[in-house]
Amino acid sequence: MRGVNADTGRVTPTAASRLAVPAGILAAVVAAFAYVGAVDPNEPGHYPVCPLLRVTGLYCPGCGGLRSAHAFVHGDLATALHDNAPAVVAYLGFAVVWTVWVVRAARGRPARVELTTVRLWTLGALLLAFTVVRNLPFGGLLHP
Repeated sequence: MRGVNADTGRVTPTAASRLAVPAGILAAVVAAFAYVGAVDPNEPGHYPVCPLLRVTGLYCPGCGGLRSAHAFVHGDLATALHDNAPAVVAYLGFAVVWTVWVVRAARGRPARVELTTVRLWTLGALLLAFTVVRNLPFGGLLHP
C-alpha cells in the first residue's frame, strides 16, 4: 500500500513496491543460473556453439561463459575462473550492484550506476585485451 507524504501531498511507494523490480531481476538471474547448473554445458547438444568459434576458430570474450556459470553454481571457483574469468568478475559485480540497489530501494533512495565514457572504454579495452591474449599461442591457459 502506498502512503501520502504529509508535506508534499505526493504518493510514496512502500518498501515492498520499491523492492519488486530488484526481486524480479534476482528471480530471473537465479532461474538462469539454476538452469545452467542443472544442464551441463560441457555435454554437447544442450547449447548452441559460439558462431565466432565455429566459423573462425577464435574464442570471443563470452566463450566459456556457460561453462563458467555451471562451475560457479557448483562451487568450483578455479574451473569457473579458468573457463571465463571476466564472467566470474561480472557475476560478482552483479551481486554487488544488486545488493546496493536493494539497500537503496529499501531506504527509498534512487539507485544510480554511472557508466561514464572512460569506464566503458576501459571495460571494452580490458575485454579486447582478454580476447586477444586468449587467442594467442601463449594464451592457452585462458581457453575454455
